[in-house]
Amino acid sequence: MTDQPQVGVVLVSHSRDVAESVARLATELAAGGATAPAVAAGGTPDGGLGTSAELIAHAARRADRGAGVVLLADLGSAVLTVRTLLAEGDELPPGARLADAPFVEGAVAALVTASAGADAAAVAAAAEEAYTYRKT
Repeated sequence: MTDQPQVGVVLVSHSRDVAESVARLATELAAGGATAPAVAAGGTPDGGLGTSAELIAHAARRADRGAGVVLLADLGSAVLTVRTLLAEGDELPPGARLADAPFVEGAVAALVTASAGADAAAVAAAAEEAYTYRKT
């Protein structure tokens, strides 16, 4: 564990259940000590399927520990919503960035890297490197 500020990881999904499950999985797999924050932003405020800029911004603020926030998104409009928030520039914490990464594998890689005390660029790179994991 480090006393330095940690990068937070935000998992943006169309489904609250998916976002929360992936956050829980990543946290359990990364646990060898204290983990960096992994916060789910899934579904709409009424519990439906979709994405919500409000929920994403709220999750990013909860995940922010002063070292930046890396967001991973599952599908098209989730990606577009995060991109819009980044472009607006005032809804997400400073240093927030979207990782172009597979949702589950990227979340685990990002959280493990963030928990080791890496900076936001390294956390995003670890998540994006998950695209290279071969399954066959």
